Amino acid sequence: MTQAVLRAHDLAHAYPNGTAVFQAVSLDVKAREIVCLLGGSGCGKSTLLRALAGLSKPLRGQVEFLEAPLNEPHPRAALLFQQPSLLPWLDVARNVGFGLNFTHQPTLPREQLQARVATALDAVGLGGQHRLRPAQLSGGMAQRVALARALAREPQLLLADEPFSALDAITRAQMQTLLVELVHRWHTAALLVTHDIDEAILVADRILLMGAPAPGEPAQLLREWTVSIERPREAAPAEVTAMRLDILQALHAQQTLPV
Repeated sequence: MTQAVLRAHDLAHAYPNGTAVFQAVSLDVKAREIVCLLGGSGCGKSTLLRALAGLSKPLRGQVEFLEAPLNEPHPRAALLFQQPSLLPWLDVARNVGFGLNFTHQPTLPREQLQARVATALDAVGLGGQHRLRPAQLSGGMAQRVALARALAREPQLLLADEPFSALDAITRAQMQTLLVELVHRWHTAALLVTHDIDEAILVADRILLMGAPAPGEPAQLLREWTVSIERPREAAPAEVTAMRLDILQALHAQQTLPV
């Protein structure tokens, strides 16, 4: 059995004013697995992701990364957000390499650092665009650069918070396909936060539904689906539709229909 790269046990979190956000959250993500965290806006998905990344301390529970407690960000866990957040004064190559020489990262010779950047850019299809500036990039290209920046860290875990939601439909579909390919090729574990049911079905190996079990209660993980539909999933519309309807019914039942 494949060992979990990320494991969380009985996590709970509350805002500074004492309002509970979520409780009793336990999950795991294995290498070469994409787990989608699905739920309505405001249910605590992004807050949970921050706790899993070591960016915030949970009120209760434990996060383990590579079988060790995780209490702060780890250099082998990369984050990908909705906005690419590229530095406008750096070209593509330097944006991808940004942070690789920070103190918490392993020290790399210049040649090895450049090789990592080149490999990451090739992986996302931007091998010949390394001298462009962010202002010269389309939205899809900018998000590819952000993905390359994450890959340059050679992560064993990729945490992504709605990274493709600002893209047009065609570019978004291309990025979803690219994410699946890269996770499988690089043997990375990935946890993707989304409120898009179709995105979850198309990319995930497992889908976790997050929401409140009753109005006013803290969010929990309510349901789990294993997505066994053969890829490319667009070629199986009947199976995709059936799963989508099942998830929609669960969302309606919990009154957490995404907006």
